[in-house]
Amino acid sequence: MQYEFLYILKKTELKKDWKIRLHEIIYEAETKEGKLFDVILLIFILLSVFLVMLESVESINEKYYALLNISEWIITILFSIEYILRIVSVKKPLSYIFSFYGIIDLLSTIPKYLSFIMVGSHNLIALRALRLLRVFRILKLTRYIGASNNLVLAMKASKTKIAVFLYFVIILCVILGTIMYIIEGADNGFTNIPKSIYWAIVTLTTVGFGDITPQTPFGQFIASIIMILGYAIIAIPTGIVSSEMTKKNQILEENTEVCPNCAIEHHKENAKYCYRCGSKLHS
Repeated sequence: MQYEFLYILKKTELKKDWKIRLHEIIYEAETKEGKLFDVILLIFILLSVFLVMLESVESINEKYYALLNISEWIITILFSIEYILRIVSVKKPLSYIFSFYGIIDLLSTIPKYLSFIMVGSHNLIALRALRLLRVFRILKLTRYIGASNNLVLAMKASKTKIAVFLYFVIILCVILGTIMYIIEGADNGFTNIPKSIYWAIVTLTTVGFGDITPQTPFGQFIASIIMILGYAIIAIPTGIVSSEMTKKNQILEENTEVCPNCAIEHHKENAKYCYRCGSKLHS
C-alpha cells in the first residue's frame, strides 16, 4: 500500500514537472530552450505570411498551388498543436484563451479550417503577422518592453486631452464645411453639407484628393487657411503624448516571465511572485 502511494505521488510530481517544463519553454524566453522555441515560432510565422503573399500573386499561385497549399496546411497544423500546448500548460486555460495573445493565436489558426466552408477566408491567415508582436519578449528586449509600456501609459494619460482636441476638430470641420457649401455651392461640386464637410476633413488633414476643388477666389482663400491650420493641428496630438511621456520618463524593468496560474505578463525583474494572483514564478 505504501509503495502504491509513493508510486502515485512520484507519478503526480513527474506530471507536474512536465507541465512546468512545458510552460517554461512555451511561455518564457529566459531559458535557451524557450528562446529557441520562440525563434523557431517566429520563423514559421514569417514563412506563413510570406506564403499568403505568394498565393495572392496569380501567376505564382497557378504554378505552385499544390506546394503552397501543402506548406500552409503543415504550418496550420503546427500552430494548432502549439495552441493546444499553450492551453494545456497553464493552470487556468481560460485566462490564456481570452488574453490578447490568446485571441491572436486563435485568429491566426482558424482561417485555414474556415476555408472549407467560407471561400476566400484563407486570406485572413495574414493576421498571423500580429503574432510578430512576440518579438519583444522573445529577444528579451526588456528596455523596449519598458519603453512600449511607457508609451501606452502616456497615451492612456492623454486620452482625455486628445478626445477634447478631436471634438474641437470635428466642430471646426462642420463649420468650415458649411461655410464652403455657402460660398461655393452645388455648381462647384459642393452639392451638400456632408460632402463639404468631407472636403474640409480631407483638406485639414493635408490629404487633398482633388476630387472637389474650390473655384471662387474667396473659397480658395478659405482653403489656404484650412491647409495652414492642418499643419498646426497635426502637431498637437504629438505634443500632448510627448508631454505625458516626459512625465512618465521612468522605464519599467520587466522580464519575460508569464504566471503559470493566471497567464499574466509584465512582471518586474527579479519578481518571485505574480503581482495579480500571488502564485510563485519559475525564476
